[in-house]
Amino acid sequence: MALVPSTMLPLGTAAPNFELPDAATDQLVGLDQVAEGAQALLVMFICNHCPYVVHVRGAFGPLATHYADAGLRVVAINANSLKTHPQDGPEHMKTLAAEQGWTFPYLFDESQQVARAYDAACTPDFFLFDADRKLAYRGQLDGSRPGSDIPVTGDALRAAVEAVLDGRAVPEPQRPSIGCNIKWDPDA
Repeated sequence: MALVPSTMLPLGTAAPNFELPDAATDQLVGLDQVAEGAQALLVMFICNHCPYVVHVRGAFGPLATHYADAGLRVVAINANSLKTHPQDGPEHMKTLAAEQGWTFPYLFDESQQVARAYDAACTPDFFLFDADRKLAYRGQLDGSRPGSDIPVTGDALRAAVEAVLDGRAVPEPQRPSIGCNIKWDPDA
């Protein structure tokens, strides 16, 4: 497992467009559809197997639900190569989303073009956009890591979401997320 920090895409970057299949419904889901009515849009690059994602994934559903009425929209994207990590494929994604009770789309980026457009580097990697779809936060969920004694609270991401929903600048510093590297297709 290669431990990789997020790339910290420049703040103010426009949300790259996408249209990807949702593992749960097999329907194509695009940025415009996900961001409809959003005061804040959270794009998460995750996967099924990464220990860093496994450690925090129980926080994703409650976070999405807690801020939904305030205008947060959430989408998760998995860009790992099926060639090297078949356990991260759409059928397994569908099962995981159901087990976790996620109400947000969990999309599969088989071509890995969307992950490259976002300059995603690791799982989990979080990108929070404001109502104008400009990047306001990129960084960690919180300070918890597998094997640490720090509880998973989501405090860093929650503070960012609250700032964006309130129309304020996100507090600094923004610390990078850390996790497994995205499993890039070896033939690409």
